[in-house]
Amino acid sequence: MTIFKCILLGFLIVCAIAASLSKKLLNTILIFMSYSLVMSIIWIILESPDLAITEAAVGAGVTTVLFLVTLKKINAIIKKEEEKEEKEKKEEREERGEAANE
Repeated sequence: MTIFKCILLGFLIVCAIAASLSKKLLNTILIFMSYSLVMSIIWIILESPDLAITEAAVGAGVTTVLFLVTLKKINAIIKKEEEKEEKEKKEEREERGEAANE
């Protein structure tokens, strides 16, 4: 059992470092979810099932869903802004083309 605890602790440390060093937000969210699940297993080993259930439900469940929804909304906003900028650039090119033709 001691080896299992050491493995969980090592995985917890790796998840914490990986989440802070990850450049992609989606990967960070998935690593954070893994961190919460490992933490809930550690709470079970420490004989605290109420904290384990809370960590699994809130940490790995609700928080992850909220992060994913937020990430989706942020990407939607960014895509709309990029499309708007591309449309404005296209209109400017067309205006330049018309001015050059005159």
